[in-house]
Amino acid sequence: MSAAIYSTRKKIKTLIISKDMGGQAALSSDVENYLGFHMITGAELAQKFETHLRDFEDIELVRGEEVSAIKKKSKKFIVQTLGGKAYEGKTVLITSGKVPRKLGIPGEEKYRGRGVTYCATCDAPLFSGKDVAVIGGGNAALDAAWQLTKIAKSIQLVTNGEHFKKADQVLFGKIRESKKVTIYYHVTTSRIDGDAFVQSMEIKNAKTEKFHVQGVFIEIGSIPATQYLNNFIKLNQWQEIVINERNETSVKGVYAAGDVTSVPEKQVIVAAGEGAKAALMEFDYLAKRKA
Repeated sequence: MSAAIYSTRKKIKTLIISKDMGGQAALSSDVENYLGFHMITGAELAQKFETHLRDFEDIELVRGEEVSAIKKKSKKFIVQTLGGKAYEGKTVLITSGKVPRKLGIPGEEKYRGRGVTYCATCDAPLFSGKDVAVIGGGNAALDAAWQLTKIAKSIQLVTNGEHFKKADQVLFGKIRESKKVTIYYHVTTSRIDGDAFVQSMEIKNAKTEKFHVQGVFIEIGSIPATQYLNNFIKLNQWQEIVINERNETSVKGVYAAGDVTSVPEKQVIVAAGEGAKAALMEFDYLAKRKA
């Protein structure tokens, strides 16, 4: 969204195609490190971004659409969507972010939306007074567990690592002090079972153990949303878009910014800055390009 604002201020005709607005930022519970806000929820911050965006009438917004392919056609690009639509532009700026990583275990896909979830901020209120499990070993898992301490009856926090060493230690301390949370280290989740909805989850280490839970929150990180870019653009070993200091990709006229790129430190404020920079680089390219 920051890219779109910079683009339209440079009088570039701008179209945004987005399945949802705000991306990963909108799914965060409490954001305390975005300049200008001592504390704000991710959803509130994303809403402020969109409200600012709508001040610019020249920005065309296509919501609910997901890009399926980008193709080069002569001096222009064709952006195709899963809904069967196609849009044409002189340049493309990719800011598709990341999507949740899956466990790939029996029952995960079957019970997705029926007890299995990848977003505590979205779905935690649905599990009021219920027994739940949170799977993961980083800040996302801790954040989910912390949200659930205010809502759920009990939380089983499961990690295949040890003591959340790389996670926020202040938040980890709060989780450990909660009487609602039981933490399991060095275990793997092997399956999720149920009837119409989730009823249990199985973990393994030296022995197999089953929990009776109504909800399973999978918080094991995310992967770049670049599956539609195969054979079109250069990706690194983590499937991130490789860019240079000018946000240029391997395809001339295609730019990228944010969590979908090879730039380190995936933070909201970093992504916003990168988006603005990419838009300025895009303007520079168009200004020098022959019509």
